[in-house]
Amino acid sequence: MPPETMIPVLPTVSLPDTFAFYRLLGFEVTYEQTRPYVYACVRRGGMEVHFMGIKELDPKDAYSTCLVMVPEVEQLHATFAGALRSGYGKLPIAGIPRITRMKPGQTRFTVVDVAGNSLIFIKRDAGGSEDEDPLEAVKRRPDESRLAHAVRFAARLRDFKNDDPTAARVLDLALARPEPGDPLERARALSARIELAVALSDPARAEALRAELAALPLSAEQRAELAAELERARELERSQE
Repeated sequence: MPPETMIPVLPTVSLPDTFAFYRLLGFEVTYEQTRPYVYACVRRGGMEVHFMGIKELDPKDAYSTCLVMVPEVEQLHATFAGALRSGYGKLPIAGIPRITRMKPGQTRFTVVDVAGNSLIFIKRDAGGSEDEDPLEAVKRRPDESRLAHAVRFAARLRDFKNDDPTAARVLDLALARPEPGDPLERARALSARIELAVALSDPARAEALRAELAALPLSAEQRAELAAELERARELERSQE
């Protein structure tokens, strides 16, 4: 274990609000100071964050980011999501604060706190999976259709960049193109777009997409293959109730 320790110092607009948020996530307050300037510390296990007061900060304009390397991410995401759902009455997946969604195989997720700071939790030694690749690396493959590439690119925008609106536009453009192809490929694109419609609070769009998906000529085996993807959208809907 290296002897050095590096601790991020992030801005806070309101210490009480910041403390309440981090306590929900299981952090404890280890230091608090309001004079001659605002400064505070919270800790959860080996994770420690310090805060400095910036009254004029608008959380919507905040860009402070901290990478947190952790042994695993799926259970940690589930723990944080459960705590936030309990504290806010529903899972905050949009606005400030929020937590990004987690899919099987992902190696990271992001928590945005009440001051707009982004904490990106990354599985240590992820080994360069696609989830770790730079956005610029998601280029269309020689044997890949435009629709399949759009699904992969939208997933990158959604899961890595946390940009649901742009991911939705990418899929909408691809779905609007009269490109012949495998119905299952189109079904996957529709399934991804349904989840984004739910995340973007557009139930009418989600239902229209479900109707289009239901009309596709898919076999029973193909529909079973899509079931897990569609269930994620349903789970997201239930989390917002």
